[in-house]
Amino acid sequence: MPYINIKVTDTHVTKTQKRLLIEGATALVVTILNKKPETTHVIIDEVPLENWGVNGSPSLNTKK
Repeated sequence: MPYINIKVTDTHVTKTQKRLLIEGATALVVTILNKKPETTHVIIDEVPLENWGVNGSPSLNTKK
């Protein structure tokens, strides 16, 4: 049973984009790992931008 966890910032991610991420991630494990889509679980965690950092620093853009 594949479990895929996608983390994104909580800024401007639409329901359509989330659906496409879930469909795309599922398609990858089906195609590459020969897993069954009905047993593939995809979780999207939306992380507040102020809790996100890159290159050793907190994100500079904390406006929503």
